[in-house]
Amino acid sequence: MNFNKKLEFSRESGGVESLPQLWAKKYVKGLVDPDTAWRDRAKMGRGAIADKLLECLRGTSAQAWSKTETVLDKEVQRHDIEHNLINPWQIAKDVFSVYEQALAAYAQNIPPRRLSVIVGSELGEIRNKHTEVDPRVIGFVSMQFHYTGELLLEPLLPEEQIVVSDYFKVIDDHLYMPLQRAYNAAAEYDYDSPILEAVRNLLPQITNIATKICQEAIEIYPGYQCYSGPLNDPRVQISSRRDIEMFQVYLCVCALEANISIVKQELFPLCVMLYPALEIKWELIQMLINLIGIEVQRNLGLQQTQVFKPYLQAMADMFSPAVFSEKVLEVVQAV
Repeated sequence: MNFNKKLEFSRESGGVESLPQLWAKKYVKGLVDPDTAWRDRAKMGRGAIADKLLECLRGTSAQAWSKTETVLDKEVQRHDIEHNLINPWQIAKDVFSVYEQALAAYAQNIPPRRLSVIVGSELGEIRNKHTEVDPRVIGFVSMQFHYTGELLLEPLLPEEQIVVSDYFKVIDDHLYMPLQRAYNAAAEYDYDSPILEAVRNLLPQITNIATKICQEAIEIYPGYQCYSGPLNDPRVQISSRRDIEMFQVYLCVCALEANISIVKQELFPLCVMLYPALEIKWELIQMLINLIGIEVQRNLGLQQTQVFKPYLQAMADMFSPAVFSEKVLEVVQAV
């Protein structure tokens, strides 16, 4: 059979397009080129931008899942985490629900701090649900949410990214940090408790402390490169600040619960799973913990720092070179 031979169709009126052909042309002409969909975004208001991002959300979530699996699949095997505990369909459903609310808040010009109130409880429930059997699963969940937000920001103008990222930061904060657990533990204290007072004084400072430590890290390690880029890359700075804030929130929970169980159950396993995959050296984490201790004392004074000192020391011991030296890691991996 000659597949190059064209079939000839007769028409009653030569040169006149058929109705099916006209319909097909109209359909193709009406298709939207994804590359030009944002061309008029300079004229868009918040509502139109939020609608566009919502249209992208399902596809973006799928891209984020692929990226998360690429980074963490080997770590899941290395840590012997049961795959059936990681439910991609449930995580995707949670992602859509939370980001839909975040985009609605952005569209309605609701302040990000108000969004924290709106979605805080739901994110706490999501966190608890996915970590009920194995707390390490939070690494997969939080990274999926984070990459979804990161990808949603890409088509936006720089000035739009700054505004929208404040809403997405609320989501990251509640997933990476045990904020609901901190609030619940704090509720058990009298208002004038010295421990609660120290925590109350530290929490408003954690972002400023994180920002300062990030800048110091860039100066100390000017050529440092991790999976996502150099330390001075804007995206890396956002993640770095979040992680330093995260360590401080875990520190607060330790003080409020008077033990380090949350570090042993969540923070340490999470870091051991994520940081090697993200090409973050333990030397950097050891330095960050040391700088957190210095900044806590500088901001709170010596007396209130005593509340956190045992837990800072415990963190320093757990992330010490004695645990993460190259020789120790070689022995552990060989076992």
